[in-house]
Amino acid sequence: MSADVAPRTPWVLGVSGASGTPYAAAVLRGLCAAGEAVDLVVSRAARLTILDETGHAFRDAHWREDLATWLDTPLDDADLRYWPAGDLAAGPSSGSYRAKGMIVVPASTAACAGIALGLSKDLLQRAAEVNLKERRPVVIVPRETPVTRSHLLHLVELIDSGAVVLPASPGFYGSGAKAHAQQLVDFVAGKVLDTIAVPHTLLTRWTGHLGHR
Repeated sequence: MSADVAPRTPWVLGVSGASGTPYAAAVLRGLCAAGEAVDLVVSRAARLTILDETGHAFRDAHWREDLATWLDTPLDDADLRYWPAGDLAAGPSSGSYRAKGMIVVPASTAACAGIALGLSKDLLQRAAEVNLKERRPVVIVPRETPVTRSHLLHLVELIDSGAVVLPASPGFYGSGAKAHAQQLVDFVAGKVLDTIAVPHTLLTRWTGHLGHR
């Protein structure tokens, strides 16, 4: 590598098995639109959720083709790398692997518990733990409702470990009560990108004036 070429430093994006794969798709589209490098980890349970919520399969051997179909977006120029969730020797499993930080969206209760407790049951959990210990930005997007006491305690543990817990809770002030689903999904994705300082145009920002949309 030439000395004047910056090393690749991606965001690690983990998709767990919780319902809410449109949130993951919107965040990934936003990262790609901003020219960010992304390392993608999709849990085994998330594959089933993607299939259930979109009708599209996600396969290791055809991941780029399947991802373009899922996102409904051309990925020819996107800086993407995919790591199977079962590959615990993958790059993001090590603190010496260059990364800007990690986003887990959506984050299932099992993923939140595993990350909070340091279980490292798969690459998604291990990569999140690595980014926490390296003091990099980590954004966790839980979608479960209602929540149990144990889930709340795991979320508190994640916050205490340095993560940002960002529930999938869309605001309506940008589009009103007649907002369509994609506007609400994009609002949450925009909040995620705001948290990691990635520019986007996914949401209408509050201006301090009532009734102005």
